[in-house]
Amino acid sequence: MEEQIPPARRRRGIYLLPNLFTTAALFAGFYAITAAFNGRFEVAAVAIFIAMVLDGLDGRVARLTNTQSAFGAEYDSMADMISFGAAPALVAYIWSLTTLGKIGWVAAFVHAAGAALRLARFNTQIATADKRYFQGLPSPSAAAILAGFIWFSETYGLTGESMRYVSLGLALMTGLLMVSNFRYYSFKDVDLRGRVPFMWAILVMLVFAFIFTNPPLMLFVMFTAYAVSGPVLTLLGRRKMRSERRT
Repeated sequence: MEEQIPPARRRRGIYLLPNLFTTAALFAGFYAITAAFNGRFEVAAVAIFIAMVLDGLDGRVARLTNTQSAFGAEYDSMADMISFGAAPALVAYIWSLTTLGKIGWVAAFVHAAGAALRLARFNTQIATADKRYFQGLPSPSAAAILAGFIWFSETYGLTGESMRYVSLGLALMTGLLMVSNFRYYSFKDVDLRGRVPFMWAILVMLVFAFIFTNPPLMLFVMFTAYAVSGPVLTLLGRRKMRSERRT
């Protein structure tokens, strides 16, 4: 009787490389909260932007190295909730919204809750959603609006108390846009490994130069413009559909 060879046992574990980037993004978000508690609001805002860069890298590294996993996707969502939901909400609250009392913490909660709902919806629709568009403002972009505004204000000597009503409006706006049905271009169909015309290299260089002339102002303006692009894109799409039905 032949001896049966038991099937090879699948090794349990996680992929280290992409999860290192996710952990670094989580650390940056957590550090932003601790920096805000210590009154270092400019550092806190910069830490949120660093978390954004790291969050953008972990998914690309996973795809390039073929190390995607269900654990990595869930871990990334948890890290995003801290870095782009809780961190910007708490930093904005400590910097400015605390001067508004109950209205201030409600506004901060709206942003945090919007990020949680946005991430939950994204995870449940990931298999069926159109990859070219996001439904609702992405949580990193929403966090960038609050962080960019705080960074800009700190750079130009604007106190949180004097800008409290602007902070209130931005926190409410970002929270609601994240759970909206507005469509935002995802840029996922851009092929970074393919050949592009030489003019694209010049354009990218000019964009970086434009940002570095005044990083806090330019980043705030860019992400605010992206937030506005969602309603504009959605309304234009609906108008196009109506005109096609009439014809």
